[in-house]
Amino acid sequence: MGNPMKIRATAKDGVTEVKVLMSHEMETGFRKDSSGNPIPAWFIAEVTAKLDGKDVMKAQWGPSISKNPYLSFKIKGGAAGGKVAITWVDSKGDSRTDQATIA
Repeated sequence: MGNPMKIRATAKDGVTEVKVLMSHEMETGFRKDSSGNPIPAWFIAEVTAKLDGKDVMKAQWGPSISKNPYLSFKIKGGAAGGKVAITWVDSKGDSRTDQATIA
């Protein structure tokens, strides 16, 4: 399991803006170590966002996403005090879920 995500969610005029900073090495599988051996691919493959328990966004990622990826998106609905949960699953099957309260 990776380090905790930094999540900020704010609601204004019926729209919730979510900003997420994920901590993950995101290895492409194309690089080689100092001995010339390939470094195996290891990246976030799927991201899911929930607003008060309901799926509102799903993304499938590949090895071209940068290390410690940043994700920002807007959702219709949500209000102060609601909960936004973000889950990622990586190519090795590891996962992480964190949540934030909407401000």
